[in-house]
Amino acid sequence: MNLKAVLQREGQNNIYQIARDVIPGSVFSRKNKAKSWVYGYDEKYDIVVISRDGTIGEIYNIGGLYVALPSQPKKIYSRSKKVADQYWHPFEYPKELSKIKSIFSWNDMPANFKDKWVDSIEAEFDNRDNGFWFMNNGIPTYMTGSHYMYLQWTKIDVGLPDFREANRIFFIFWEACKADIRSFGMCYLKIRRSGFSFMGSSETINIATVAKDARVGILSKTGGDAKKMFTDKVVPINSNLPFFFKPIMDGMDKPKTELAYRVPASKITKKNMHDVADSDIDGLDTTIDWKNTDDNSYDGEKLLLLVSDESGKWLRPNNILNNWRVTKTCLRLGSKVIGKCMMGSTSNALDRGGENFKKLYYDSEATKRSRNGQTKSGLYSLFIPMEWNMEGFIDIHGMPVLRAPDKPVMGVDGEKIYQGAIDYWEAEVESLKNDPDALNEYYRQFPRTESHAFRDESKQSIFNLTKIYQQIDYNDSMIDSHYTTRGSFSWKDGIKDTEVIFSPNKNGRFLVGWVPERGLQNAYTQKNGNKYPANEHIGAFGCDSYDISGVVGGGGSNGALHGLTKFNMDNAPSNEFFLEYIARPQTAEIFFEDVLMAIVFYGMPILAENNKPRLLYYLKNRGYRGYSMNRPDKVYNKLSKTEIELGGIPNTSEDVKQSHASAIESHIEKYVGIDLDGTHRDTETIGIMPFNRTLEDWARFDITNRTKHDASISSGLAIMACQKNLYQPQQKEQSKIIVKFASYNNKGIRSEIIR
Repeated sequence: MNLKAVLQREGQNNIYQIARDVIPGSVFSRKNKAKSWVYGYDEKYDIVVISRDGTIGEIYNIGGLYVALPSQPKKIYSRSKKVADQYWHPFEYPKELSKIKSIFSWNDMPANFKDKWVDSIEAEFDNRDNGFWFMNNGIPTYMTGSHYMYLQWTKIDVGLPDFREANRIFFIFWEACKADIRSFGMCYLKIRRSGFSFMGSSETINIATVAKDARVGILSKTGGDAKKMFTDKVVPINSNLPFFFKPIMDGMDKPKTELAYRVPASKITKKNMHDVADSDIDGLDTTIDWKNTDDNSYDGEKLLLLVSDESGKWLRPNNILNNWRVTKTCLRLGSKVIGKCMMGSTSNALDRGGENFKKLYYDSEATKRSRNGQTKSGLYSLFIPMEWNMEGFIDIHGMPVLRAPDKPVMGVDGEKIYQGAIDYWEAEVESLKNDPDALNEYYRQFPRTESHAFRDESKQSIFNLTKIYQQIDYNDSMIDSHYTTRGSFSWKDGIKDTEVIFSPNKNGRFLVGWVPERGLQNAYTQKNGNKYPANEHIGAFGCDSYDISGVVGGGGSNGALHGLTKFNMDNAPSNEFFLEYIARPQTAEIFFEDVLMAIVFYGMPILAENNKPRLLYYLKNRGYRGYSMNRPDKVYNKLSKTEIELGGIPNTSEDVKQSHASAIESHIEKYVGIDLDGTHRDTETIGIMPFNRTLEDWARFDITNRTKHDASISSGLAIMACQKNLYQPQQKEQSKIIVKFASYNNKGIRSEIIR
């Protein structure tokens, strides 16, 4: 079964998609004919052109970034006419040239020697600059110049690297980051032993050996790791460069702290091959060094390239977020980006550096940009699933073997492949299912989804992590069906307190999984002139609010709102979360209005914390006190004056905290993940909880430090609101008053007491 068929069967996409109809056909042909496409970001068509010959061919969508490759040339290198034998194989370096160690040795060679080899040397410079095309299993395949340098001239621990489709896409994405004037580089979420350290080391040498008056820096999870990368990878790669790429160094051949290029290699061409003299060579004054891991590494210095390895493993007190805020200034002058960062890592557990890297990664999504066109971090994030880059499962053409082949496939390492990468991964997961911490560590090392990559340790979780992660995995597998819609609520015609409408909007703050039918929208009743929600029998909302619009430093927790249905007989889902809102708009009033419009649209009540009362005052002053639920754990005559006025429930009471956590725990057991024994639904069916951000917050919920868990607070209140009958205080039974009356016998003259 071919790769495309397996992808379709698994419900997966390629690690990139061919973008269609991005550019009108007439424009495409005209500009290609004129060779007028310019390397860099094309604002008109929102593409990044990585072609240097003025033409473009296929356009890849990689992580939301549209990258235009060069057009296919007429002549493409092929090592064989037989399709099956067409694959990448490095060119052998001629022994005659390997004896030449420097540009000065070349100058001493006779003219006929130079004539013989100048075309080959010139072609290497062209491949380095423009990239390289070759036939791979009958398919014309393009690799960037950086990728070519990695495959052809980079010596790693096993010799020369092998060609992998995953690395081809990595380098194409990296080239786009370099070409895009808006980008500070890339943030690569990787699997273990994906080759990133060697690819980063190769690019370090590739860039440094052509730049003048520049500095290239290296960071890793510790200073020792950065030094090891420098001495064990960067320096050997430099030493093994052919003479025509290798500048003259100032200092030792195997330095420990700095590679300094004081005199460069001149580009050898037919025009200058006979007259390159020592006096014609100017110094590069470019250096490569490494720094100890610290928040202020490279502070105040100008960098052309920063390679940041193992960025998801920085341990306290070091913080990759703080470091990036400082280091980012080293890559720009004012608003102009003058340097790039190649960042890559697997992720540690969240409390051991993973949380900061996760935030940086999601702040780097290419589809989410500010008005200046940049992502929040300035970087572009890239994730390539484990099955595309797993050692032992890459065939000779560099393509992954996802499922067990019908017959053995020859691997790129010369070994036959009998099993698929996904088969192997699933078997390993099955063997670890009874050891949650080992399983989560395996997920982090070999993730198939972003959620896998950021799995946390289970030791401190108070909820059933197995069920939570089952649900997350299911949600990830269903992502293409688009089962939630991002959008916004607004008042019809802009007139407040009339009718609310929902509109899909990719920049909206709401994620919605269910929209009620028209007859249920904006439903309310009136009692004594006050509005009350008419759909309380269907569901309710929970809210974790905030009172202050801004805090010092621009931080502060988010406001959160969750909608949950009850069991109902209407045309609505039962016991399902249908809305998630986790955001902190510019002002608290915007948040309050968002909450108000949501509860009006769905016609459902809300249970909110009353220790942050501004939201509750906002609802009351707008005439929606009837939508604010009273705390369910007290009878009305036991409520305080403020609670009667506003509604809501405090979060300071230990009883409320315990009830809140128990509510989430119960919901997870009943409606999240797989029900193995069919207690709450059909046996081995998956629950419905489409909001991964809330699931992940549940996974790391800490009842002793609830302030960081806005999603858990809000969702737990929604569950309590839908199950308010469980929290109502029991009325004490009234004691019976027994009054004993004496009985008399009235026979005779005198009455006698019987009892």
